[in-house]
Amino acid sequence: MSIQSRKKLKAKGSKEANHKQEENREEDKGLAEKEQLEYSVEAFDKNNDEKKRVLRTGYTTGTCATAATKAALLTKITGDLVNNVGVRLPKGKAADLQIAWTRIEKDNSVTCAVVKDAGDDPDVTHGAEICSNVRFISSQGEISIDGGTGVGRVTKPGLGLAIGKAAINPVPLSMIEQTVKEVAQEHLKEHGFRIIISVPKGEEIAKRTDNPRLGILGGISILGTTGIVFPYSTASFAASIRQSLDVSLAMGTSTVVLTTGGRSEDFAKVIFGETLPEHAFIQIGDFIGYTISQCVHKKIRKAIITGFIGKLTKMAMGKKQTHVSGSHVNMEFMAKIASECVCISLPVLEQIKKANTARHVSEIVNTNRVYGFYDLICMKVFEHLTEYSKGKIELRVIMFDFDGKVCGKYPN
Repeated sequence: MSIQSRKKLKAKGSKEANHKQEENREEDKGLAEKEQLEYSVEAFDKNNDEKKRVLRTGYTTGTCATAATKAALLTKITGDLVNNVGVRLPKGKAADLQIAWTRIEKDNSVTCAVVKDAGDDPDVTHGAEICSNVRFISSQGEISIDGGTGVGRVTKPGLGLAIGKAAINPVPLSMIEQTVKEVAQEHLKEHGFRIIISVPKGEEIAKRTDNPRLGILGGISILGTTGIVFPYSTASFAASIRQSLDVSLAMGTSTVVLTTGGRSEDFAKVIFGETLPEHAFIQIGDFIGYTISQCVHKKIRKAIITGFIGKLTKMAMGKKQTHVSGSHVNMEFMAKIASECVCISLPVLEQIKKANTARHVSEIVNTNRVYGFYDLICMKVFEHLTEYSKGKIELRVIMFDFDGKVCGKYPN
């Protein structure tokens, strides 16, 4: 083949690849419009729309609070200021964060701050100062962690935190506690530490979140299960789902497990990890509608949908996009599902109607032993998605409780 012929062939291949990319981009724009989402241009270079770039990840408020705590501990123990610290993230990863400022308080405690960097995610807490104040206490070995200014307080049930407690979720609490044990192991033999996490502008920021509706008052929540913020982008997430399905098919796998996140994927692997390969597990986030349509388009034979009560209830309501900004769990809907269960009482139905969150509903259901409730939600998901896919794909729906136990499924 001549050089000229090779050049023509290469140009043709490049043109076809560009055409395919353009088709995918238009498909993603269509997805955004269909699901009433804002199409994110963050997935492309702002100066050159044709040049795709990688979205930048950030760190959760939990990671920032842990880093600020470590810096304050080191300063309190050694007397030396630190400019940056390394912290251990869940699942063994590590991160290095800069310390914005350090202050020695009048009571001889130390406060350090980290400015949250959410990467390319449109997170309302991006740029917020996450502070940690550390002081000695007399109780030997005690590690007391609480929220201060700008960290919300729990006033309603159903959030997995006790009413009255600071809205610091279990994973960040564990990260902070582990950091104290690592840095101050010897000092814990003599005394304890009291740690107060605060966010100076947290109360104002919280007005732009769901916290007030959920009964978290006075500030934001300290969150994070992985320690990392992944950019929320329609285009990039859609591309990731599409590519994951392509890999599965290319590897000869026509059964996929669709998980709503990392935790549900971990739990699903306990069940299916020995019978299905790693590439069969696909995190779909909030994009259930798009994923099912792609499964049909690419002729996936079977899809197993796994998740927790919140997102699966939204799917049962017929939502094809389950992001919190675009859909909320309807308690009247959940009460209607519960009314179909055997031997449920009117007082329990009223409790469900007045529940705070889907998790709160699960607590009511478990306490009152409302049998079959979770299976019915899974059945509704199955019915909606079967209709949406026109029955062209075999479906199975599995719900996990928050400890990873299967609490509902359909078909059985």
